[in-house]
Amino acid sequence: MFPTHRPRRLRSGATMRRLVRETVLTVNDLIYPLFAVPGASIAQPVKSMPGVYQLSVDKIVEEAKAVYDLGIPAIILFGIPETKDLEATGAWHDCGIVQKAAAAVKQAVPGLIVIADTCLCEYTRHGHCGYLDVNDLSGRVLNDPTLALLQKTAVSQAQAGVDIIAPSGMMDGFVQAIRAGLDDAGFAETPILSYAAKYASAYYGPFRDAADSAPQFGDRRTYQMDPGNAREALKEVELDIAEGADMLMVKPALAYMDIIWQVKQATRLPVAAYNVSGEYSMVKAAALNGWIDEKQVVIETLTSFKRAGADLILTYHAKEAAQWLAQAGD
Repeated sequence: MFPTHRPRRLRSGATMRRLVRETVLTVNDLIYPLFAVPGASIAQPVKSMPGVYQLSVDKIVEEAKAVYDLGIPAIILFGIPETKDLEATGAWHDCGIVQKAAAAVKQAVPGLIVIADTCLCEYTRHGHCGYLDVNDLSGRVLNDPTLALLQKTAVSQAQAGVDIIAPSGMMDGFVQAIRAGLDDAGFAETPILSYAAKYASAYYGPFRDAADSAPQFGDRRTYQMDPGNAREALKEVELDIAEGADMLMVKPALAYMDIIWQVKQATRLPVAAYNVSGEYSMVKAAALNGWIDEKQVVIETLTSFKRAGADLILTYHAKEAAQWLAQAGD
């Protein structure tokens, strides 16, 4: 007796598979991270992230134009300042590197959405995401004093033309503090993309090379989430929604697709997944050694994030993925 149901009928050819495909990745899902540094005509390769560079503002503008031409709707900016201090001055100063880069991009490519990573670790001498108790070498950030710095940073970024504020420090109450600061400064229409569930992950290593943001002592486990916790992620999400978040982020993505799914089920807000540096570098290393088909692995991985529930995907593969998706549509 032959089976009544034959699912293979709908897998018979490429056009049939495309016709019944449940999850479709498009260029509209992608956000491209960029690292801004002081100077001019600088494109410094990040050794642990093949194809990724630290870029001066003029080069950031060139990349922004290329990204826009590919149809990618948004970039997210990270800054590496010339000097660092205990007050994270480079994060909130009007002449900060992210502020300069954002203003230049918005002038050159006004149709491109500019997101700013709103954190302090790149700007502090110690590499932590806020004020520290000087007597505590564990890396325990003083939460409430840090909120004032994040608030100043967000307002300064909005004044520079940033379209979306993305706080990533995992401070308690940071969304509420930033929302209040933006509203008071006349930026009530500027949305917040909160890193609502950011885990203390080993996948961040290459990023810390790119952003020069590795902690000088201790670690970030007193403020980033424990990788073993899922219910806590939903609690963080609920708090951020109550405080005024417009969008939510899960970071990393690859090892946390169950969290992406749970967050998507728990909210009606857009959910972003950050395909982080370690995930990117593993794929690049394997591809450079000829062990995998890079194009197929990247598209499969990005599609899996969307299938898990991500509406937006921050990824260093964005430019290549956009090109591959365009070729597939020709």
